Amino acid sequence: MGDRKKPVRELFGKLADGTEVHSWSLANGGTRMEVLSYGGIVRSLEIPDREGRYANVSLGYGDLDDYVTKNNFFGALIGRYGNRIGKGRYTLDGETHRLSVNDGENSLHGGTGGFDTAVWDVEPFTEGTDVGLYLRRTSPDGEMGHPGTLTTKVTYTLTERGDWRIDYEATTDRATVVNLTNHVYWNLAGEGSGSAHDHELDIAASRYTPVDSGLIPTGELAEVAGTPFDFRRTTRVGEHIREAHQQLLYARGMDHNWVLDKGTTAEPEHIATLRDPSSGRTLRIATTEPGVQFYSGNFLDGTLVGPSGRIYRQGDALCLETQHFPDSPNRPDFPSTVLRPGQVYRSATVHSFDI
Repeated sequence: MGDRKKPVRELFGKLADGTEVHSWSLANGGTRMEVLSYGGIVRSLEIPDREGRYANVSLGYGDLDDYVTKNNFFGALIGRYGNRIGKGRYTLDGETHRLSVNDGENSLHGGTGGFDTAVWDVEPFTEGTDVGLYLRRTSPDGEMGHPGTLTTKVTYTLTERGDWRIDYEATTDRATVVNLTNHVYWNLAGEGSGSAHDHELDIAASRYTPVDSGLIPTGELAEVAGTPFDFRRTTRVGEHIREAHQQLLYARGMDHNWVLDKGTTAEPEHIATLRDPSSGRTLRIATTEPGVQFYSGNFLDGTLVGPSGRIYRQGDALCLETQHFPDSPNRPDFPSTVLRPGQVYRSATVHSFDI
C-alpha cells in the first residue's frame, strides 16, 4: 500500500523553560503519522480515501503554543489515569490519595500536569517490516497525587499493512492505580472538514455505564437496548444524539464508557468499526481493554482552530478511547486498575485502516 519511511526527527518548538520539543514523521503500509515528544501527541495521521487521496484524519493544532495553552488532549497520551476519578480522590490499602482536579471537583485524564503535558523520551525503531517509536517516562511518587514511582513505556508501531498499534507497559514501586489510553479525535473525512455526525459506528457492547451530572459513573451497568447508546448494529453517529435522554443532556451528547462484551483479553480483539461514507475511509479498533469511551466532541465550541485553518465546532470529531472504566478506583465492582510492585501493567490497542 505504501513505502516504509523510517522515523525522521525535526525540531517542532521550545517550551517556556527552553525544553526542546521534537516531531517524528514515519510511514508504513499507506499510513503516515507525525508524533510529538510533547505529550506523545499524534499531531497528524494521514490515510487515503477510495480515490487514493490522502487526508489527515486526526484533529490537532498548528503550533506548540496552542498545544500548551489550549489543551483539549488532541492526540495525546493520557495518564496516569484516563477518564474521570470522582471528587479527585480514592482510597487504596486504607490510605486516601487526593488528586489534581481539573474538571469541576473531579480529576480528568490525570488532572493538571498529566502525561499529555510531559515531554517524553522518544527512541525510533525498525523491526522486520514494522517501524515505530518507543516513548518512555518516569512519573515520580506523588505526581498528580498518585502514590508510587511509575515507570512507563509506550510503543507506537506502524505495521506493513498500515495498522497503528499502541502497546502500554508500566511498573511501580508502590501500590497505585493506572489507566492509560490515547485521545485521538477522529474525523475520517479529514481534519477541518466539518461534522462527523454522518460517520457510521458500531460498538460490540451490550451495556454502558450511566453517569451523574458530573459525568461520574453511578455504578450501574445498564443495557444499551432501547436507548441512544445502542451501537450493536451499524448506526449513524448523529442518529440519536439529539434525543431528550437524560444521559445525553448530562454530557451534551455522548461521553460515556461502553462495557465491551468481550471483557479484558490477553490479546487485542475487535470492538468497534467507524466508517465515513463520503470518503470510504474505515477504522477498525481492537483492544485488550474491557471498555471504550465514546466521546462525540460535545465540548468543541468554535474557539479552536486546526492546522487547516478551519474552526472546530461541536461534533466535528469523535474519540474512541480504549480503557478501564471511569472512577474504577472508587468502584470495587468494576474491573480493577490497581498495580502493585512486581506486577507489569500491559495494554494494547490496534487501529486498522481500510477503504
